[in-house]
Parts: sequence; C-alpha cells; structure tokens
Amino acid sequence: MNAPSIALPPSTAAQTAFAWGNGLIGMAIFSGSLPATKIAVMSFDPMFLTLARAAIAGLVGIGLLVALRPPRPERRDLIPLIIVAFGVVLGFPLLTALALQFVTSAHAMVFIGLLPIATAIFGAIRAGERPRPMFWVFSLIGAAIVGGYAVRDGTDASLVGDGLMLAAIVVCGLGYAEGARLSRHLGGWQVISWALLLSLPATLPAALLTQPGSWSGIGWPALTALGYVSLFSMLIGFVFWYRGLALGGIAAVGQLQLLQPFLGFALAALLLGETVGWSLLAAAGSVVLCVAGARRFAR
Repeated sequence: MNAPSIALPPSTAAQTAFAWGNGLIGMAIFSGSLPATKIAVMSFDPMFLTLARAAIAGLVGIGLLVALRPPRPERRDLIPLIIVAFGVVLGFPLLTALALQFVTSAHAMVFIGLLPIATAIFGAIRAGERPRPMFWVFSLIGAAIVGGYAVRDGTDASLVGDGLMLAAIVVCGLGYAEGARLSRHLGGWQVISWALLLSLPATLPAALLTQPGSWSGIGWPALTALGYVSLFSMLIGFVFWYRGLALGGIAAVGQLQLLQPFLGFALAALLLGETVGWSLLAAAGSVVLCVAGARRFAR
C-alpha cells in the first residue's frame, strides 16, 4: 500500500492558508522544545538526550514507513537526507542541549529569531528561492535586534552558550531548507522518517551505551520532557513544518519562527519559573514586527 498523498485545497488562497496553518502548528510544537530540553538536561547528559530522542523518534519513524510503505527516496536524495539528519536530527538538538547548560531557555529562545533568515539564506542557496530585496532588509533588522539583545543582556548571557546557540541556528536553518526542498517530492513525514532511519544505526547503539547508570533517580518531569522532544520535537512537528515550508515557500513560512519566542517565553515561565523581563519581551516584540514586512516581500 502506498502512502496517501496530501489533498491540497483547490484555490491558491486556500493552499496558502493550508501551508501557513501547517507551519503554525509545527512552530507551536517546536516552541516547547527548548523548555522541555532544559528540564531534560537537569537529569540527563546532553549527549544521551540527543541520541535518545533521535533513536526513539527513529523507531517510530520505521513503524510509519513499514505501515504506510511510501516510495523509497532516489539515489540523488541520499546526500540531502544526510544533510537533514546532520542539521535537525543531531546538530540542533545536541548544540541546544549543550547551550542550555550555560543559559536559560528564555535567553536561548531569543536566538530562534535568527532562524528565519538562516532558513531563507539556505533556501536561496539550496532551493533556488529568490525573495525580493526588501525581504532581506526586514530579516536583517530582525536578526540585528536579536543579536543586539544577546550582547546587551548581561544577566543570562554566556559567550559559550550564545556561541552554541548561534551554531545551532546555522545547522537548523540548513536542515529546514534541505528538508523542505525534499518534501516537495517525498512528503513531509517521509523526509524526517527517512532521515531518522539513516541516523538510527548510529543513534540507537550510542544511546544505549550512554544511558544513565541508574534510572531510579530520574523523575517524571525529565521522562516527560524526553518523551516530548522525542515524539513531538523530533517527529510530529516536522510533519507539519516541512509540509508548510514545501507548500508555502521556505522563506515565507519560515518567518513564523519569529513568533516562536512568545510561546517559548510563556512555557519557560510556566514550567521552569524563569523570569521574563520587559527587555526580553521588547526584543521579541520588535523582532515579530518584522514578520509582516518580510512575509510581504518573500516572493
């Protein structure tokens, strides 16, 4: 049985709304990733957390591939799938887990404001998208605000933590753009499932080798966080996110990442008791104002 194809709305306006709706759901799911990772690294080693979330999601991905039997990727898709695995399966989770040992999740969340421009740059390089010049103006303004906040904020800032977050944004933007390009002919859930499958021979044995010596001291908050980043952040979120990017444009729908800090701040305050100051909200609010301008000139 072949995997069912996505039934697209008939009109251009409906398809645009469908694409942005999928992107919005994916972004909302991803907004819980950093707070959940912060909770998880309180009990788990960052390396184990990275390997375990990829291994768990990979096993679920195998189940989807076996049950739905989608067409196999072509040989030309192998290198792009490896890039996706490097960027979003291993690179971003590991770098953010390491960064969250030095900074709060609220501080790290501000860097997500850099993801749209990173994704758009790689979309132009890898997918041939050509946004109009004003798109880059609005994107650069948003990126400058994020960078300015990170430099100005002296309470939660860390040179090591900020450097790790910047590296995470670069590899994640590459993985987003490459995955969206593949999703145009493979499908969203298929891309992340194949990428997880490619990683599984390495992630599963390594996760077993690096697991905690004793699980008796691991509380339910850490286990729940591990479950969230494994199933939602590593798999389910990408089903919606890649579909939105593929249908609505990598640069355009990618701007939704500028909204992610708002949801992330709320979750950090609710789950972790982290303080969300006015300077943080002002920085995020200013960045979000760039969404409308960038979206207008994305195509």
